[in-house]
Amino acid sequence: MSIRPDILDSELEQVYDVQTKAAGPQGALPLTAEMLLNRPSGDIFGLTQDAGMGWNPRELGRPEFLIISTQGGLRAPDGKPIALGFHTGHWEIGLLVEAAAREFRRLETIPFAAFCSDPCDGRTQGTTGMFDSLPYRNDAAIVFRRLIRSLPSARGVLGIATCDKGLPAMMLALAGVPDLPSVLVPGGVTLPPATGEDAGAIQTIGARFAHGLISLTDAAELGCRACASPGGGCQFFGTAATSQVIGEALGLSLPHSALAPSGQPVWTDMAIRSARSLLELQKRGLRTRDILSPASIRNAMAVHAAMGGSTNLLLHIPAIAHAAGLPRPTVRDWIEINRQAPRIVDVLPNGPAHHPTIRVFLAGGVPEVMLHLQETGVLDVSVRTVTGATLAESLDWWRSSERRRRFRDALLKRDEVDPDSVIMSPTAARARGLTSTLTFPVGNLAPKGSVIKSTAIDPTVVDSDGVYRKEGPARVFASEKHAMTAIKKGAIQAGDIMILAGCGPMGTGMEETYQLTSALKHLPFGKHVALITDARFSGVSTGACIGHVGPEALAGGPVGKLREGDWIRIVVDRQNLTGSIDFVGEGSQRFSPAEGALVLARRPMRDDLMASPALPADTRLWAALQQAGGGTWGGCVYDVEAILKKLTG
Repeated sequence: MSIRPDILDSELEQVYDVQTKAAGPQGALPLTAEMLLNRPSGDIFGLTQDAGMGWNPRELGRPEFLIISTQGGLRAPDGKPIALGFHTGHWEIGLLVEAAAREFRRLETIPFAAFCSDPCDGRTQGTTGMFDSLPYRNDAAIVFRRLIRSLPSARGVLGIATCDKGLPAMMLALAGVPDLPSVLVPGGVTLPPATGEDAGAIQTIGARFAHGLISLTDAAELGCRACASPGGGCQFFGTAATSQVIGEALGLSLPHSALAPSGQPVWTDMAIRSARSLLELQKRGLRTRDILSPASIRNAMAVHAAMGGSTNLLLHIPAIAHAAGLPRPTVRDWIEINRQAPRIVDVLPNGPAHHPTIRVFLAGGVPEVMLHLQETGVLDVSVRTVTGATLAESLDWWRSSERRRRFRDALLKRDEVDPDSVIMSPTAARARGLTSTLTFPVGNLAPKGSVIKSTAIDPTVVDSDGVYRKEGPARVFASEKHAMTAIKKGAIQAGDIMILAGCGPMGTGMEETYQLTSALKHLPFGKHVALITDARFSGVSTGACIGHVGPEALAGGPVGKLREGDWIRIVVDRQNLTGSIDFVGEGSQRFSPAEGALVLARRPMRDDLMASPALPADTRLWAALQQAGGGTWGGCVYDVEAILKKLTG
């Protein structure tokens, strides 16, 4: 076997000109006798490292601040890719890091920067890469916290992140170091194409092509331009955008920072002002524990409801609360908040007009939403934010600010869109038919609960009393691949109720099933098909899609006992936010939900249910640990005390 010579050795003569010594940095470290006698050796060696990396020794000893981010890929100075990142959401984040770092230096402090990049849920849809998606969040939060603790001289932390898992991981990390001041910088959004489809719709071109709804040429051209600018999270209000909004609603980000357009001056300016804010927090002795509280968690839940946020935040908000040492919100808490906080934002994918996220930013973003919620009394405006002031003071500023006026005017002038048609008053929202965000169906198929973004059910299949009612035969699948194949081959028809079981944490790491939900949304008959699964959904999912079914099938959940053709009944009341999913018949026989529960109890589990053979050992460990910590309805967290109790018996 021969080996190419240009692999074994180089043809460049310069490689043999090896330098063996260097003069080293000029100057001297700012050491004192007290430092040498009493400080740890690590403190002294850290200064040596700083000088070795080229920092002016005369400037050492200044306050140090850490910037951590999810930066990915390698950009040339002109923005061209040298090595691609996994997604646009972390592609330009290095520019935010640089802007913040330069401001730290201007303010005579020393910035440090560290990175832990993140995956793309869109890139891994329908692949085994999705098996690592949700588990990544916990791993990255651990890495971020370890990085923070590994710089014990840091006076504060600036976290910069954008997308579905990196941003929740960053919030978990900041919440988990409560004795440091911290500020969260959301990485912004990408722009929609002037002509074409958004990044959510474009993920359905395979299913549409299979049904003859789109040509190969159109699919290729539309797919090419869906991400119309190189950086930022997707243009719809999915998990990435919702997470940005939640960070601001928690008080961790500056007012009107979520959903800024990536790469533009308004975006880099946010990083500069965030650096100033962090220094101010440090000077005033305000820490993250002074920002995060049960009240700020409830405020974030209220904003989630008002904006129609992703169901994935049911996993992330409890996890953030747990990381901060606060009580985790329960299903009862979510139901209460969704009954109190009206949905008032018209944004992709919820509608009715489906504005992209950039328009929500221009219409006023989170502060504008909070102004309306303040009037309803659902917010606690006494909480403190990273401005150092209370939320009430921030909203007072926003109400009469030039920033508010000019951005709302820009939306009207550039896109000819009235900002009050994007973010509405509760009265106007009711008149437009906007309904509350989430419903939590229970029943003999979900004794521990499930969730549906009820506001995203197609209104044409909802009865006049605001209730979605559906009965139909179960089409049962034990893998997303088989379910997707059935859709593409025309084996699913109007009236069917698709059951996808065995795809919770123990089966696939609780994969995201946007392949299925997006296909149903964009196929003509899709609104007449329902989906029930123990997996989860993308934040851009719409339709009668019920997920997070508990217990999951592989933990003995009754959803894993259904057979092809079983009769299923779904009821979702979008007004009162109640719902049920029940097995109510087999063959020609029909029975009550209580009788159905008895039938299911006698049935064995399906013999085709099993953890995916491709499930990584890392994810199997994550599934076991999060199950001990409360499972999906507890936020998929690592509850150390609960885990230790399980291990020690």
